[in-house]
Amino acid sequence: MPAPKLTRRLFWAAEVLLLAGTVFAAVWLSHPAEWHPLALVVLLLVLAFGGELFTVETSHGVLSASLGAMVLAMGLLGPGPAAACGIAAMVMHSAAARRPLAQWLNNLCMYAVAPFAGGLMVRALASKVDGVHSQHLAQSMTFGLIVLGALIVLLVLNFVLFALELRIREGRAFPRLVRELFLPLLPGELAVGVVSTMLVLAYRSAGLPALFAAIPVLLIFRHLTVALLRSEDRAEKLQARTVRLVSLQMGVLRTLVRALGMRDPTTARHASAVARYCEALAKELGCSEDVQEDVRTAGLLHDIGKFTWPDSVLHADVVRPEDQETVRRHPQDGAELVGALDGYGAAAEAILYHHERVDGGGYPAGLIGKEIPLASRILAICCTYHTMTERASYRSPMSFQEAMTELRHAAKNGQLDDELVETFIALLEREEPMFAEDADFETELEFERRVRDMAQPSSQASTGGPVSRARDRLATLRRD
Repeated sequence: MPAPKLTRRLFWAAEVLLLAGTVFAAVWLSHPAEWHPLALVVLLLVLAFGGELFTVETSHGVLSASLGAMVLAMGLLGPGPAAACGIAAMVMHSAAARRPLAQWLNNLCMYAVAPFAGGLMVRALASKVDGVHSQHLAQSMTFGLIVLGALIVLLVLNFVLFALELRIREGRAFPRLVRELFLPLLPGELAVGVVSTMLVLAYRSAGLPALFAAIPVLLIFRHLTVALLRSEDRAEKLQARTVRLVSLQMGVLRTLVRALGMRDPTTARHASAVARYCEALAKELGCSEDVQEDVRTAGLLHDIGKFTWPDSVLHADVVRPEDQETVRRHPQDGAELVGALDGYGAAAEAILYHHERVDGGGYPAGLIGKEIPLASRILAICCTYHTMTERASYRSPMSFQEAMTELRHAAKNGQLDDELVETFIALLEREEPMFAEDADFETELEFERRVRDMAQPSSQASTGGPVSRARDRLATLRRD
């Protein structure tokens, strides 16, 4: 929140004193030689004043071309002319933007104090700034580093004064201002500073013609910078729209599962536990992290197709013959919903086939044995196991031993993959048999992380991978 009125007035008074002290110091410490040659002084003042006409606006702030004039003044003239160039740039900037009086004052401090301090640093570290036209390479490099150091001082002081004003006026936190305003603009400002430092060295070697010769180069540099920043801005806006879109898509699925959970409280708990069992079994089998994630996602969303079921089917102890077709459609409905998300084709495929049987008697496609995707076979085992052992089920849960017997019986009868069943049982015997019972749907879903991942470019939809196969199979099933 904004600071109290008394604090704001005290801050303004401090700015007035700081500005007055800077002007007094600039006059007191100024040397007549700093203002020569006059042509260079006039050129830099014109560049500082007119440089504001060539500013580059970004989503994070303004990158001013007048920064180069201030760096040149610090390196070629002295602290007094550098402060004068800063004030000239500020007058143009504040007048063009029609800043209120308080911001005029803050801008005066920023544009006068920061370049003056940078110019003092150059004067203190370099015995002579102007009038030297022949130096060894090592000396020139040292002087260039001094100018770059002065640039850092300028940028930091400029930002600190600006951040203090924003802190007083709007109550914005300093670390947040560093992240949002200082760091994003820093690369561009450093680039301008480096180019300006090179011009300082060129002037010290070739004189004023070097600056005039550099004007076309600077115009080209600005054009390329504008193009780059505009491209980055478009990319950021596209990324933001993508994040909003995938948040909406993923949010719809989450909402459907939540709504299904309100109708059947066991749904979310079942999905969470199955997801954890699936991930553990996939890891036990040596699957890659991508496959583990696909199976885990399929476990979370495998029952989403049940959202279309009426309550008479959803809560039925025994499915009536006339409702069998509705029940058998839920893998296809769930696969269509999940497959609509970019990058979730493998999860959709796992959901589509998780009611297949290894003997070919399952649905919806009647696949046999290894024709059934591995993720679907894993999901089928974990789903069956948790359904039998779930404590919150409508029927009395089985013990681990009873469930283990039933899993082996289902494998023997051609429902489940017998090798995977034995691997899963060995996993449960080594771990706690009910280690997934405390799983939570929101925790397992990791909504924010999934949105970030989905917002990244994905090639899966164009490679003929699981998403394409699942869509082709769904199209075939609909025709059949």
